[in-house]
Amino acid sequence: MEQQMNENGIKKKFNLAALFAPTDMTEGSPGKRIVAFAIPMLIGNIAQQLYNTVDSIVVGRYVGDNALAAVGSASPILNLLLVLFVGISVGASIMVSQYFGAKQREELSGSIGCSITLTAISSVIIMILALLVVRPLLRLLNTPDSIMDWCASYLIILFVGIAGMSYYNILSGILRGLGDSVSALVYLLVATVLNIILDILFVAVFDMGVAGVALATAIAQAVSAVMCIFKLARMKDIFDLKLHYLKPEKKHSADMIRLGLPSGFTQAIFSMAMIIVQSLTNSFGEMFIAANVIIMRVDGFAMMPNFSFGTAMTTYAGQNVGARKYDRVEKGAREGTIIAAVISAVITSLILIFGKYLMGIFTETKELVELSMHLMQILAVGYIAMAVTQCLSGVMRGAGDTMTPMWISLITTVAIRVPLAYGIAWMTRTPELPNGRNECVFISLLCSWVLGAVMTYFFYRKGAWKKKALES
Repeated sequence: MEQQMNENGIKKKFNLAALFAPTDMTEGSPGKRIVAFAIPMLIGNIAQQLYNTVDSIVVGRYVGDNALAAVGSASPILNLLLVLFVGISVGASIMVSQYFGAKQREELSGSIGCSITLTAISSVIIMILALLVVRPLLRLLNTPDSIMDWCASYLIILFVGIAGMSYYNILSGILRGLGDSVSALVYLLVATVLNIILDILFVAVFDMGVAGVALATAIAQAVSAVMCIFKLARMKDIFDLKLHYLKPEKKHSADMIRLGLPSGFTQAIFSMAMIIVQSLTNSFGEMFIAANVIIMRVDGFAMMPNFSFGTAMTTYAGQNVGARKYDRVEKGAREGTIIAAVISAVITSLILIFGKYLMGIFTETKELVELSMHLMQILAVGYIAMAVTQCLSGVMRGAGDTMTPMWISLITTVAIRVPLAYGIAWMTRTPELPNGRNECVFISLLCSWVLGAVMTYFFYRKGAWKKKALES
């Protein structure tokens, strides 16, 4: 009996260790591997979304609807100034997954070291740039004077602490590229709990307002980044984290830029488009701005399975392309996309049924709740289309084809969404509605999502992504 208990104890210890270990996704059932990898990421994305959601709830409840609008108006600028980091993150994740799949320790070590150094450089650049352009960009957005100072203080605090945000995201991306989505999840959960505690402390107790929310987020993300560093430093059996690897080699830097630049450029284009659309959004007044914030928070949760499966597909495809198992990539793409689409359909149904209750969490203003729900109904069915887009784009990125998703995003965002939003607004102008109908913002977004899914499926089927793998 004692011997059996000891054996069980050893087994449990082993399983726990295996849970936090890198996962080789080149073996086993593709669907099961993808789901097992995606679940911790989904939980992590829920926690990530809680950052923004708790911020919005605390601000909306303790400060007011105008402060809620301020946090929302700041988001497009935040996303725009993070494009350098986005590029590095995507490039690093692809390289890590392919080199890990190919079992190339030296190349893996070099790519990780290169990403750490480039992230440091990018963090400094973004911080300096942000301090110079925050207020001019807010004025460009036609940000109402009533929320201008709140927007500015929120953004400046976040960008001063940008290193924590940058390093958590890049290092957790490296962990996921190695097949370890659980560690990144645990560190994010710790940071989320800390963020909630600090939100309440800074805003409800110390009455710091919007600035308190930004400070809480910056501190929590810095803590999660430090935990990621300690985890990677202990993974000596997989790669070497030595000083000479921190010096970016030409090959690794060039590959990271080649792979990451399209994604960074996509983020820049998307953010610029969001800024243009945000200017249109702001023209409809504080009530519509606040409604937009609420919808985007609910949207964040609705989109989580799609983003989770998309990232899982990137890692899965990267490892299997590195191992040159293309048939396995296609099988996983098919199974992962179907699962993601089914989950999105369920979430869409829940939003349509219980949406009003969700909106009511953020504000007690009845008109704001009703407006938010009306606009959310327009958007809801688009999440199924986004499941297809995210999964198949993830496959192409993991294989090394980051250009095709970039062009699709460019076309759907710049050539479709922006002109359509302003076109509908212009066509629906009346003496009672001098700026047109506010539904234009969300109708245009739905159209871009659906078209993006069709285009992504077409280019995935063409199969050009199969020729983009890194050279061994």
